[in-house]
Amino acid sequence: MTKADLPALLERIGPEGRRFAEAQGFAAKPGQHVLLPDASGAVAAVLLGVETVDARRRDPFAPGRLASVLPAGDYALEGEIGDPALAALGWLLQTYRFDRYRKPVPVEARLLLPDGVDGTELANVAESVALARDLVNTPANDLGPAEIETTIRTLAAECGATATSIVGDDLLGRNFPMIHAVGRASPRSPRLIDLVWGDPTHPRVTLVGKGVAFDTGGLDLKPSAAMLLMKKDMGGAAAAIAAARMIMLAKLPVRLRLLVPAVENAVSGSSFRPGDVLASRKGLSVEIGNTDAEGRLILADALALADEEAPELLIDYATLTGAARTALGPELPPFYTHDEGLASEIARQGEAVNDPVWRMPLWPPYERMLDSRVADLNHVSGGSFAGSVTAALFLNRFVEKSASYAHFDIYAWNPSARPGRPEGGECQAARLTYALVKQFYPAG
Repeated sequence: MTKADLPALLERIGPEGRRFAEAQGFAAKPGQHVLLPDASGAVAAVLLGVETVDARRRDPFAPGRLASVLPAGDYALEGEIGDPALAALGWLLQTYRFDRYRKPVPVEARLLLPDGVDGTELANVAESVALARDLVNTPANDLGPAEIETTIRTLAAECGATATSIVGDDLLGRNFPMIHAVGRASPRSPRLIDLVWGDPTHPRVTLVGKGVAFDTGGLDLKPSAAMLLMKKDMGGAAAAIAAARMIMLAKLPVRLRLLVPAVENAVSGSSFRPGDVLASRKGLSVEIGNTDAEGRLILADALALADEEAPELLIDYATLTGAARTALGPELPPFYTHDEGLASEIARQGEAVNDPVWRMPLWPPYERMLDSRVADLNHVSGGSFAGSVTAALFLNRFVEKSASYAHFDIYAWNPSARPGRPEGGECQAARLTYALVKQFYPAG
C-alpha cells in the first residue's frame, strides 16, 4: 500500500487492527511491514508500504522482501502490488540461498500463485536465475573451466540440446588463438564450449558469455582487494547459460547457440605478456596492452565464430570493465548496439521485466584509442577514459555479418541486499534477453 491508501485501509481492518498497526508505528513507509494477528494470535494479514512519490521508482519486486521475514504459512498478494507476475517472481528470487557450504535454512513462507500468472514459466525463470547465482557464488576452487563445461553439458541433457567443446592445445589447431593464450598459464585447460538447440531452419539466435573462472589479472597482477571477488568473472557465462535455459524450456521457435569461452587467467612461465601480439580467429593481429583485460580477448574469438554463421541476433555478456561500474554503478549494466530498433526493444523489455540496463554509445571516434603501432589494433585504450566504450568498440571489430548485435557489460553481483536480490552473485540481462527473444519469436 501507499501512504495515501493508509487511512482507508485502517478503516477497513477495524478498530482493533487499526490500534495494533498504530501501536507498531506502521506508517506505510516504503519497505515497512506489520503483521496483524487474529483473535488466536495467528497472522491474519500483512501490511507492506510501497513507494508513493513516483510510480517509476516503485520496485516491482518490493513484495518479495516479505518472503524472508514472514513466519511459516501460505500468503496471497492483494492491493497495490503492481504487476502480479513480477511481484511473485520477486518473492521467489528472495527465497534464494547459496547453501553449498553450510546447513540450509529453509524459507517457510509460501506464496499462493496470483491469478493469471503462468506458474511453470515463473518457476523456470526463477530456477534459471538461481542456477546463474549458484555459478557466480561458487568459489574458483570448485568451479573452473571444466566445471563450467559440465554445467553446460548438464543443461544440454536437460533441454535436449547438443554440447561440444574444444580443449587445451586443440584451440590452436581449430584457430582460437586468443582463448588459448589467455588460459594457457593455468593447469586447468582453457576451452570453448558450444551448445546448439532447436530446429536449424528457425531464426538463429546466439548467446556468448565470458567464462573467466578466476582472474588474477595475469602478469598485470591485481591487488588483493581487486582480486577478492574474481570468482564472479564468469558472471557473463552464468547470464548466458540462464538466458539459454529460459529460451529452451519455453520452446521458443529459434535455433539457439550458446558459446562460452572458459579459462582461468593465471600466472606462470607460460603467461601471455604485455606487449605480446596475438593472432585472432578473425585474422586481426592484437597487441596486448594489459593482461588484466583478458575477457575481451576470449570473447573476440568466440564472437568471430558466432558471426561466421550470420545469426539474426547475437548477444554477449561479460563482467568486462570497472569503467562501467564507475559510470552506472552495480545495479544498471550498460549495453551497446548499433541497431536502433534493437536498442529500443532492449530498454523496453528491461524495464518491463525489472531487469534494467542503460544504453551507452559505440562512439566511432574513440576507435583511435585502440590504435597500435605494431598490430592491427591494441585491445585496450592508452588512457583512463571511456574504458567500457573502448572495450565495446574492440568487440565490435569482430562482428560483421550478424543482423543485430548487442554487448552487455554486467557486474553480476549485489553488493547489498534489495527485494528479490540477495547479497552476492546476480544474474543480470538474462531475463530481459528471454523477454526479448520471446517478443521477437513467440511460441506457437
